[in-house]
Amino acid sequence: MIIDAHAHLGLDEVFDEDFTEADLLESQARNGIDLTLVQPAITHELGTVRRYHDAIADLAARHPGRFRGIANPNPHLGGGAWEAEVRRCLTELGFVGVKLHPAAHAVNPAGRAGRRVFDLCAALQVPVIVHTGTGIPWSAPSLLAPAAKANPGLPIVVAHAGMMVLAGEAARLASDFPNVYLEVSWTGGFAVRRWARKHGARRLLFGSDYPDNAATELAKVRTAGLTDEEIEWILGGTAASVFGVGPGRGSP
Repeated sequence: MIIDAHAHLGLDEVFDEDFTEADLLESQARNGIDLTLVQPAITHELGTVRRYHDAIADLAARHPGRFRGIANPNPHLGGGAWEAEVRRCLTELGFVGVKLHPAAHAVNPAGRAGRRVFDLCAALQVPVIVHTGTGIPWSAPSLLAPAAKANPGLPIVVAHAGMMVLAGEAARLASDFPNVYLEVSWTGGFAVRRWARKHGARRLLFGSDYPDNAATELAKVRTAGLTDEEIEWILGGTAASVFGVGPGRGSP
């Protein structure tokens, strides 16, 4: 089973990208992807992110077993709005995780707004996936160390694993904290092979980020010099375990 652990839907207000349903469906069909974990494109206010969350839930309902949602409201939303929307996504819409984008939402992962994300997800027992790489200083993987230490039972997925420029930080984070997982989009195949041997393939996840990038990311994993078992874990097994998705895992 191939699980794309990092995809988007909607018009992104920060990166000016329009992630469409048609692109997600075409990527699945073209690349043999069985299940895609979809988060909303970046937006800053509540109304739009609620609309994107509802669209993801609708997509999952119309294509049972093929899509699951990841919530991504702006952590700076006040008056309890951020927590209320996260809870709505998890309890009413069947989402399986929460995204934190430090650069796009201007959030310090070790600061007040960042801590509220990790604290709530730890309490609700749902994984957090965090953008790393571009967007210094807040997107440095090292800033996730306090949260990983304070919440040892919380799975923290390091999106892009530092995006090469900070890959060393991501690898050190995985070495220091067993609850840290590396999503390997935009990283080199040699790094994937090295991390699989050092940390175990059960700590690595395939993600596309962009539908057009899925074929490249799949080829990278399949040609990185890994064993068949390591490939199986990276392409689907780890995501199924971390997010509790896949056959027999309550897929809508």
